[in-house]
Amino acid sequence: MLDESLLDAPDDLARADRRGLLRGAAEAGARVRTAARHATEAGLADLRPDGRPRAVLIAGPGTAAGCVADLLGALAGASAPVHRLAPTGVAAAAGALRWTLPGWAGPVDLLLLATTDGTEPSLATLAEQAYRRGCTVVAVAPERSPLSEAVDGAHGLFVPMAKAPYQEYDESAAAGPGALWALLTPLLLLLDKVGLITAAPDTLQRVADRLDRTAERCGPAIATYSNPAKTLAAELADSLPLIWSEGAGAGPAGRRFAATLAELAGRPALAHELPEALPAHGVLLAGDLAAGADPDDFFRDRVEEPQALRARIVLLRDRPTGGLSAAPAARELALSHDTAVSELEPEEGSELEQLAELLAVTDFATAYLALATRGHG
Repeated sequence: MLDESLLDAPDDLARADRRGLLRGAAEAGARVRTAARHATEAGLADLRPDGRPRAVLIAGPGTAAGCVADLLGALAGASAPVHRLAPTGVAAAAGALRWTLPGWAGPVDLLLLATTDGTEPSLATLAEQAYRRGCTVVAVAPERSPLSEAVDGAHGLFVPMAKAPYQEYDESAAAGPGALWALLTPLLLLLDKVGLITAAPDTLQRVADRLDRTAERCGPAIATYSNPAKTLAAELADSLPLIWSEGAGAGPAGRRFAATLAELAGRPALAHELPEALPAHGVLLAGDLAAGADPDDFFRDRVEEPQALRARIVLLRDRPTGGLSAAPAARELALSHDTAVSELEPEEGSELEQLAELLAVTDFATAYLALATRGHG
């Protein structure tokens, strides 16, 4: 059950936020600036690449590394394939995870290591393996972690992960917004340098500014009625979110939203991209999860019954209205099944700025759902 009264009680939210979810979302812009500075100090600005890599390989544990790979793949588009090396192992622990290079990886490929931990022995082994194969290695991880020595030994570039100012909470879960931007920012600058994406330092400054402005609109002091993140959290109470995305960057944003809802708020959600979301999730809207699934529901005494889970569509778009769009068909399908729709569309700006706004609003919404849902603060 969602305690909506808590959404408009900033002091109570702050006390409940033991994992620093709201603070991490609020400090995302500052984290981008700090991470960009660390990247420059590590020598990334002085790189003179010989040309574009044939492929980009990304390895690292958890939601943050997976989202980084997803986002970089979407932003790179057809410039070069971006592959995430998924770990294997008997447990999701630093010592148990295992990564291996694909057999085709070689001197024309780029290996990126992204971790909020840095103690994973297999990532150190992977860096050594990449060096023997002639791959270029770049890592973002906590300063003075064992991984930094392995990357130095592989003649790679190590960028210390940017910490939040006044950080007082453990970020090792790596699902929060702070960890995402700390890992993502240096890698955006790197791929800009090698010509795969457009993310120059001035672009990232505008991204940080957009994150700050979004945090002002979505912060705990802003009342629910004028706060898009609190509004979305309230709308998603007792629902199964069907997150439908449109636009290259909105796809990874939608998948991240679904992942963080599960990991941080304990809420199931399904993500799919338009237009294929319509046939993929259409039957869900017509089945037991539909808003009008039970015609006798109105007359039922529900005092002793838990409320039934109903589907609600969350439409994420990262491009301005106009041109070819499946959004009208999505709204029509929802309407035909009496299913409510929540829509998020960022203000105009560069692809990265729009993406940052979608990520920020949904990160705040996840935090509010986690904090206002009994048992998940």
